[in-house]
Amino acid sequence: MGCTGSKRTRGDENVKKIRKPKPWKHSEPITRTQLKQMRDEFWDTAPHYGGQREIWDALRVAAESELTHAQAIINSAGVIVQNDDLTICYDERGAKYELPKYALSEPINMIHEN
Repeated sequence: MGCTGSKRTRGDENVKKIRKPKPWKHSEPITRTQLKQMRDEFWDTAPHYGGQREIWDALRVAAESELTHAQAIINSAGVIVQNDDLTICYDERGAKYELPKYALSEPINMIHEN
């Protein structure tokens, strides 16, 4: 019942439950189109900064999925989550993957286009 007496189920020792990033504000209001462009640029260039392409691909799919599906993707890809909002992760070889909040959620000051 309490934390000290809680038992984890088998295989959960290294699994951190992921969540959406906390609400955040972009430096200036942006449109959904601008956000999509920023995300596309990030995902296109991210693999060039190190790490495995397969992990970057898994992180992208997870970032674009609902939380339960994202959790399954992260777990099956062997991603080690340092920050539960996915902003910092590692692969099994120790390579670091840093994801900006704009790749994971929308800013609170987004301009909604008609």
